[in-house]
Amino acid sequence: MSLPIVLITGQLLTDAVWQPLLDAWPDRDIIIADNQSDDTIEGFAQRLLDNAPPKFALIAHAMGGFVAFEVMRRAPEHIVKLALISTLASADGPAQTARRQGYIDLVESGNFDQVVEERIPILFPEEKRSDERLVGIARQMAADTRAETFLAQQRAIMARIDSRPRLGEIAVPTLLIWGAKDGITSRAHHDEILEAIPGARLEVIAGAGHLPTVEAPEVVVPLLAGFIDA
Repeated sequence: MSLPIVLITGQLLTDAVWQPLLDAWPDRDIIIADNQSDDTIEGFAQRLLDNAPPKFALIAHAMGGFVAFEVMRRAPEHIVKLALISTLASADGPAQTARRQGYIDLVESGNFDQVVEERIPILFPEEKRSDERLVGIARQMAADTRAETFLAQQRAIMARIDSRPRLGEIAVPTLLIWGAKDGITSRAHHDEILEAIPGARLEVIAGAGHLPTVEAPEVVVPLLAGFIDA
């Protein structure tokens, strides 16, 4: 029997991030964790644990990585393997907080639709911003998230703790995946996690931005399958 898998993604993103995995893994036991019903990272983490099997592999993307770190602090005995995609372990600095406040200001002024337009240049590398399929996925995920949910996600992210001090306690096989043209997380963010988690490994996806599962599924899906099944 294959290892159950729990998926958790981030702000302004939906299950569409995982569609290439779902298409490739029709027979796997997969749970997609709720990323829309809480306004704290702790709340997201506890909801995930409440709905997860006793043992599982956790694949976390973006804000989902913040949730994954909290899950590992709360109940590490449930996690068999951990994959972290396009995430970081530190708390927000002044620049990130200012950017997030700008998004909040847009929403509160009635311009929620502009948030995803502001994010497209940091989600995708320049050569992909004219790709109607990719940009359409980002816009549809934003529309499906809705303004009030996005604000709750922002509150959770802005209040998160610095996860770096306890990364060394993570004792399960850990895979990091980062798109080399990600405009939100950096190589330095991933190197920081890589160096702190014993035995972790990093795979860099050339040409991909912040959404490598939909930008380069032909690379990312086999990587994740090989990691989970190893």
